[in-house]
Amino acid sequence: MNRVTATPAALDLLAEIEAAHGSVMFHLSGGCCDGTAPMVYRNGDFRIGSNDVQLGTVGAAPFWTGALQAEAWADTDLLVDAVPGRGSGFSLDNALDRHFILRPPTCTA
Repeated sequence: MNRVTATPAALDLLAEIEAAHGSVMFHLSGGCCDGTAPMVYRNGDFRIGSNDVQLGTVGAAPFWTGALQAEAWADTDLLVDAVPGRGSGFSLDNALDRHFILRPPTCTA
């Protein structure tokens, strides 16, 4: 079921966030601007809706998105990476001067 993989940089950032905040989860919104930036929340701080679909996990963190996004990404495996710079929104990576992004699996830095 896991259609989500992560780079070593993403796993390092995730470990740092989990050390500070405990267990977390990812959610990929369907909105504009940050629609392809996976957001990270402490478990319980983001309410999963009845239309959300779990695409897999990053480390031990579940990776969720809405049904329409899941359908749009149906034929694509997702690669989560971490890059320098601040993200936006309420994601826990925002304060660490690194943030998560999605890359097509065939696209490497």
